[in-house]
Amino acid sequence: MYKIVNLFLLIIICLFLFNIYTYYSSSNNIKKINSNRSNIEKIVKNKILDVTILENDTDNVIEFNSSFSDEIKDNKPRSFWNLLKTK
Repeated sequence: MYKIVNLFLLIIICLFLFNIYTYYSSSNNIKKINSNRSNIEKIVKNKILDVTILENDTDNVIEFNSSFSDEIKDNKPRSFWNLLKTK
């Protein structure tokens, strides 16, 4: 019984894959793909012309904080290796 079910499933899968291959390799589908690709290029070219150029407003946005290095010097020394020492 299991062999018959497995054979039936194998046949269905093979037919499915064969139908997919024949559809995508057909000349009708290839023509549709090529026409869509050419239309997409035209649409993108038209949209590029309509894009507005924004002004650069990122001048002097980042300010360096020089007090950070002073804070590190004032803090007590780090004691990572002291954590690993046994008492």
